[in-house]
Amino acid sequence: MAHSAPLVLPVCAEPVRDGTVVIRGGRVLQVGARAELLSRFRVAEEVRWPGMIVAGLVDACCAPTPPGPGVTTRAAVVADPADLAGVPGVSYVEASSACEQDWEDHDRDALITALREVDRPCPVGIAARTRDPQVLEDVAVLARTFGLRLLAGLDRHSPMALDEAGALGSHCHVACARPLDPGERKLLALRRSVVAICPPGPEQAADVLALLEEGHRLALGSRALDALDPAGPALAGPDPAGAGPGDLLGLAAGVRRRARELGLRVRGLDRRLVEAATLGGARALGLDAGPGRIGSLGPGSRADFAVFDAGGRYPYSALMARPPCLGTVVGGALT
Repeated sequence: MAHSAPLVLPVCAEPVRDGTVVIRGGRVLQVGARAELLSRFRVAEEVRWPGMIVAGLVDACCAPTPPGPGVTTRAAVVADPADLAGVPGVSYVEASSACEQDWEDHDRDALITALREVDRPCPVGIAARTRDPQVLEDVAVLARTFGLRLLAGLDRHSPMALDEAGALGSHCHVACARPLDPGERKLLALRRSVVAICPPGPEQAADVLALLEEGHRLALGSRALDALDPAGPALAGPDPAGAGPGDLLGLAAGVRRRARELGLRVRGLDRRLVEAATLGGARALGLDAGPGRIGSLGPGSRADFAVFDAGGRYPYSALMARPPCLGTVVGGALT
């Protein structure tokens, strides 16, 4: 099976003009020039797309509602373990105990039971939504004990508090919807925790650029952790960046627009924002390396990509214009 387009954007490599993605068994076999690959591989079927094939977008913090345009994988926060089914990506079960007593009496056992026994088709993690420091510390221990991903919000806890609880690390990503001071940024970089910008207000654009300049591992999320209704998956309020529900490219475009209004310049900003929406999200979920990796297109990666009605000399800039999404492919299957 092959998917071809005037432009293929693998993210992990340079754009390919008149490119093709060859797929076998839900994985990418090869990415390259169409003429070359069709002469090398026996392709039973080829889909010709207009526009641009891009590695699938990864939403690093959202509710388990329908995904936004171009999103193929998500970090979805669920209040009820029964909601785990059908969410592509990593499902994060909430740990939202109000106090240590509730946690010890029933919430801890309920969470462990859910993590052990729920029939789940995808990886799971824990979303630390508790404000109690003792519960937070135990949640961090559980995540490490079970080898799970951990998601925490910087609206509830400072990076220092998370670090004291043992939560920060490469297994954890943080949802951030506020500016960070230099000390907070330095600590997050030291612990190698991915920072998911979810979504930034106008005052945060300069902070996003500072994070990029300092070499932070960035991702994009469509909702801050505290903007998710704890009683269910409903979204709380409009997106301050002006993007529609789950619109990661809209979020990225908002950062770019505000940066220009402030006269701020970062080299390769468009490319770095697209990378945050793809490979950065994959890093946040721990799915950026090895066979079946996501967030980029290359031999062995999962065949997840989106097709946008975009083109031109500067593909990353074209995506910042928020072109229509023509379709998404997840594991080689058109969705």
